[in-house]
Amino acid sequence: MTAADLAPQELRILVAVADEGGFSAAAGLLGTTQSAVSHAVRGVERKLGAVLFERGRFGARPTPAGERAVAHARRVLRMLQALAADVRGADTGQVAGPLRVAAFRSAALSLLPPALERLTARHPDVEVSVSVVRELGAGTAGEVARGRADLGIATLADGAPLPAGLVGDVLMEEPYALVHPAGHPEPRRLPLVDWAENCGSYTRDWWAAQEWIPAATVTAEDDGAVLAMVGSGLGMAIMPALSLAAALSCVQITDLGPLSPHRSVGYVTTPELAATGAVRALVRELRALHLRTAPPAPLWKGAGHGGVIRSVVSDTRTSE
Repeated sequence: MTAADLAPQELRILVAVADEGGFSAAAGLLGTTQSAVSHAVRGVERKLGAVLFERGRFGARPTPAGERAVAHARRVLRMLQALAADVRGADTGQVAGPLRVAAFRSAALSLLPPALERLTARHPDVEVSVSVVRELGAGTAGEVARGRADLGIATLADGAPLPAGLVGDVLMEEPYALVHPAGHPEPRRLPLVDWAENCGSYTRDWWAAQEWIPAATVTAEDDGAVLAMVGSGLGMAIMPALSLAAALSCVQITDLGPLSPHRSVGYVTTPELAATGAVRALVRELRALHLRTAPPAPLWKGAGHGGVIRSVVSDTRTSE
């Protein structure tokens, strides 16, 4: 017997063991016995020719082979759900079923809500769930690759390939700006407030060339905390546009000039999910909201609070 002989229930057991951290907990979740779960896992390991879980007092932890097996299992099970939803809507054009989205914090707060509002107005039977994921390490793309999300809103490195096995596209180019306490006469002399997710590798060259930017004096948990600290007069920050959508009047936003850095924000999904109705529908709404036919307006007019987020859609589209 081979992997082609795997049954959906065996895949569900793999996912349950990985998610619950042990055979007993997985059995409780699935309404079966520990021995049945153990027997099923051994059967899958024989079919795949690899040990998928380390057993011990701690429970069961996926091996590297197990991590891959569980990721594939999640994706296969998700495609079975999508198959049913897409077949039912083939004649009517109706889009329905679950749609799992992973997004970093500022995208979840500013970028997704209007797109999801439009999506659910057009397709009320789509069941959307959003998880906020820190854009560190594998980030939102990792959630998609592991089968935990159908679509991720991710920061994409300019010119770099997407992670293996994923497809996607750029939705907007998000410029950075200087943020400081309103009315401060010399904001560039203030201490720097920063957070771990800020400034990916695609802005590092610019960042390193700015002699006026000091090392971070204060490191916060997220961009919301950074804004609060800047508003309290603790320092200045260099932040991307989405993080500034909720900036208060106590902070001032100053354009860094024509050579300011930016980060590319886009979506990632798997090739098979890119063809499903729910993912296609959300991508259409995201593109519709961020398409500009004219050159983008300046991010901020003057040095005061308020302005327009600059947004551009790439001409290269991997899915419709």
